[in-house]
Amino acid sequence: MKQPRQQNDSAASSFTGLSAFPLTPLRDDAVDERAFAGLVERLTAAGVDSITALGSTGSYAYLTPAERARVARIAVEHAGATPVFVGVGDLRTSRVLAHVDSVQEAGAAGVLLAPMTYQPLTDDDVYELFRIVTEHTGLPVIVYDNPDTTHFTFTLELYARIAELPGVVSIKIPGVPAAPDAAREHVTAIRGAIPEHVTIGVSGDALAATGLNAGCDAWYSVIGGTLPAPALSITRAAQAGWTQEAVAESRRLAPLWDLFAELGGSLRVIAAIAEYLGLVPPSCLPLPIRGLNRSQRVRVSDVVVELGLA
Repeated sequence: MKQPRQQNDSAASSFTGLSAFPLTPLRDDAVDERAFAGLVERLTAAGVDSITALGSTGSYAYLTPAERARVARIAVEHAGATPVFVGVGDLRTSRVLAHVDSVQEAGAAGVLLAPMTYQPLTDDDVYELFRIVTEHTGLPVIVYDNPDTTHFTFTLELYARIAELPGVVSIKIPGVPAAPDAAREHVTAIRGAIPEHVTIGVSGDALAATGLNAGCDAWYSVIGGTLPAPALSITRAAQAGWTQEAVAESRRLAPLWDLFAELGGSLRVIAAIAEYLGLVPPSCLPLPIRGLNRSQRVRVSDVVVELGLA
């Protein structure tokens, strides 16, 4: 049953600050529920502003509907008062709606919707997906724009159309331009195209400080799901207007950003870090995604020690 729609002003306040994206660790090809619960509790204790389960870092596309429903319930049960958003993307709209129902039953505070595709999608296809979902649920909806994983690229015009739908409260944008002036211009253009109550959340961790300084309201963070302390340092500095401090902390993590770029993206690296720290079991990613090899793992552990992240 559809829940009452939250008011936009109250809903939007939850979609700011640091939203941490934890891994969904597997052991013997099954979700390691204990390890996942531990990650969620760790994030709550660290003081993140929200937790987004079953994002790309959470490998949602590789899990069965039953596994996804169970992960949503565990996240809410172990997050305490911290708001939990849950990814509901799937290839078919009917499956998306089924995930939305499971997330709603679990007690989540919102859903993260990615337009997954095998056949190429048009802008009208994606708009209709969001229209149907927002009519189906009273939960707030985060628009997930990540062309590297979904293979769909949003336009500014599509942002504007979708953001007018009732229930859409935030847009998770890809990384901003590296130059501060260009980043500010980019964020300002998006802000001018969408309603005031819809927040803008940056992703692409290496450019998060730049995005927050440029006016993004939130950081939807990969490292925040495993290493919340440095992610919170960047976020809180930017929120306080300490732009140089936020940039300096991000630059301190440059060896980590370099690993993301060199070793096939953030997922494999953050999984290796979580495994090195003993937070998740070895080989925690869903096959056929293979983790890093031995020499790559040594590089990761060296960076973790060098940066004092252990």
